[in-house]
Amino acid sequence: MAADNRRTHRPRMTASQRREQLLAVSRGLFAGKGFEGTSVEEIAARAEVSKPVVYEHFGGKEGIYAVVVDREVQALTTALTVALGSGGHPKVLLERTALALLDYIESSEDGFRILVRDSPVAQATGTFSSLIGDVATQVESILEPQFRAAGLETRTAPLYAQMLVGMIALTGQYWLDARSPKKTEVAAHLVNLAWNGLHNMEKKPVLTKMSH
Repeated sequence: MAADNRRTHRPRMTASQRREQLLAVSRGLFAGKGFEGTSVEEIAARAEVSKPVVYEHFGGKEGIYAVVVDREVQALTTALTVALGSGGHPKVLLERTALALLDYIESSEDGFRILVRDSPVAQATGTFSSLIGDVATQVESILEPQFRAAGLETRTAPLYAQMLVGMIALTGQYWLDARSPKKTEVAAHLVNLAWNGLHNMEKKPVLTKMSH
């Protein structure tokens, strides 16, 4: 019987498919090793392509990293904006914001790890801290009328907005590795501290004499 000379070939990827493959491979490497720890050689090897293919699509490691970061920033920004823009009682908005961030971490662990890492490229494309700052600005607009109604100084609303969003973000980083307790319980505890703290704030807080 004649030998079967047919060979199995993988279908050739289109340029768009190849680009998405390279992004997926790079995303995993950046999440695990960081920007500095990842090389074009490794990206190419994982994708089973030559180095020139990576350069052809992205111009180098910086280019591919910038696209990965931009996609993650857009995904998280969209989730948080929806949570903050849907209206409702301020406490409910706080709950939605906490859950939106935890949802993102749960569904996009690699992406979150990339966003919270420091990188020279991230400074140009948008760091996690700058993203959190954007969210804090939205929270500020929610806090101001609440402060006004409670007789609190509205000029301090930006400061408290940074505190609230920063608290949620840092807790999210902790939960990324701990994954305990469950997501809804973490969100409830976050809101418990934030809301009850805001609800009972002093109008003119001062440090105790012991702290001086």
